[in-house]
Amino acid sequence: MNVFNLIINDKEQVSLKDIFLDEVNRKSIEQLIKEHTYFDELNQYGLPVNNKLLLHGSSGCGKTMTAKAIAQALGKNILILDLSNVVCSRIGETSQNIKQIFDKAGREKAILFLDEFDQIGKARGNDDKDVGEMRRLVNTIIQLIDYFPNNALLICATNHPEIIDTALLRRFQLRISFQMPAKEVLDEYYNNLLLRFPKELQDIERKYGISFAEAKDHTFTVVKSELIKNLEEKQKNVEVWAKKF
Repeated sequence: MNVFNLIINDKEQVSLKDIFLDEVNRKSIEQLIKEHTYFDELNQYGLPVNNKLLLHGSSGCGKTMTAKAIAQALGKNILILDLSNVVCSRIGETSQNIKQIFDKAGREKAILFLDEFDQIGKARGNDDKDVGEMRRLVNTIIQLIDYFPNNALLICATNHPEIIDTALLRRFQLRISFQMPAKEVLDEYYNNLLLRFPKELQDIERKYGISFAEAKDHTFTVVKSELIKNLEEKQKNVEVWAKKF
């Protein structure tokens, strides 16, 4: 298997201002971006730059979008890898595949975004089938993280931080939690999504208690349905008018 074929080449441009973050999380990410922007100046004073970030919490609440926004802000290439596609039955092969990706990100001074991080970072001893092999895999990941160059950036995402090995968790200088958005936050998100459409399409039934991704899917589905309905109605009117003449 050529592991580089598993890298997702997503060219979507995402700005940090387009992501709904609470004030604490936004300040943490802005500080991270500033540290990498002034990497050389900080390095002259021997000041370490944070380059290991763990994004955890509910699915669909902005973890991947945040990683893309950081990449855009820094003008860095982002290598996106879904670890559920990399893990195989032979743990040694998995370790080698992941090492190749880490090496590539380091050489390119890129952002390495590992999604579903819990697939390789499970606590040593949690896997009854292959405890020894899983321990070796986690040890490999720890070493890769420890030697990851400071001028590259590692961002990992998981929905299940509670099952990740504590030794791995300690490697991340920043940990940012993503929660399901409150009603008022979703209302603001809905308003922003609907601004691009005509007023007659903006009055939709809103769902709450869902993620940003689910809210976006819901909004676009309803708007498309209403738009198609309007177009069909116009087409019928044209046909009726044509028959009269």
